[in-house]
Amino acid sequence: MGVSVAGYPRPGACSSHTGVVLASLRLTYREPLCPDNLFGHLAATAVPGVEEWRDGAYRRTLRLPGGYGIVSLRPMDGHVGCELVLTDRRDLPVAREQCRRMLDLDADPETIDGHLREDPVLAPLVARQPGRRVPGTNDPAEFAVRAVLGQQVSTAAARTLAGRLAAAYGEPVDDPHGGLTRLFPEPAALVGLDPDTLAMPRARRDTLVGLIAALASGDVDLTPGGDTERARSALAALPGVGPWTVGMIAMRALGDPDAFVATDLGVRLAAQGLGLPVTPAALIRRARAWQPWRAYAVQYLWAFDDHPVNHMPG
Repeated sequence: MGVSVAGYPRPGACSSHTGVVLASLRLTYREPLCPDNLFGHLAATAVPGVEEWRDGAYRRTLRLPGGYGIVSLRPMDGHVGCELVLTDRRDLPVAREQCRRMLDLDADPETIDGHLREDPVLAPLVARQPGRRVPGTNDPAEFAVRAVLGQQVSTAAARTLAGRLAAAYGEPVDDPHGGLTRLFPEPAALVGLDPDTLAMPRARRDTLVGLIAALASGDVDLTPGGDTERARSALAALPGVGPWTVGMIAMRALGDPDAFVATDLGVRLAAQGLGLPVTPAALIRRARAWQPWRAYAVQYLWAFDDHPVNHMPG
């Protein structure tokens, strides 16, 4: 897919902020694209200081090989506008790819939606808002930590917990155009955290500490393009990491298009409302018809309920 670049400084040029490079990209995609669940999900789950919705755009900090970046992503007619602030111009290709993964812009919605429309239960949901993408992440390790923080709590509670971790352990950044203040901390920076400072049940604290240690040591490797099945097995072997957590990480961090979360409350409520089986085992059997695109079926099931993740902020 082509990406046009505008306003990227010529060699040796920079903004008034020393060492800062500004870049403007057009991120293209295959039509159609439904921005509501994509940007709505990212905005509704935004970690304070790390992410924000501002002036019609989703903004967040990026950890990059040469330093850090700040990106502003805005849905436009036929493309996503991408404004980047980088501390190292050489990070532009990496930042661009992180953004594409985060927005699932390489998906083929005609193929995916065409398959899901064959199911008469999903067909009306697909027809209503075709082109749903799977909201991804720029940092799989970050998402894994946040998935554990989000176990059995509300979206607001998960955001609060993640924001506290970022404020305490994240590296500070300078955001001249908004309110971002931190990079989300790497696993190595979280290894020494005191679990007693976390407002979480002890079992979930132990799960978080175990996950952080496994990520920091490399026992769990979530590198994009790596061995997805090995990563899933390593995650499932950690105490307190069950099918929901593994499925969410596989779906949103590893980019598995067939990941499925049969135990997810939103999925089960949608299944009940649509007359589908509700018990996990029966729902998994019923969902075989949606393979190999069950992660996208989840996006349509989530759309059954009027939740903030399904709407871009006004």
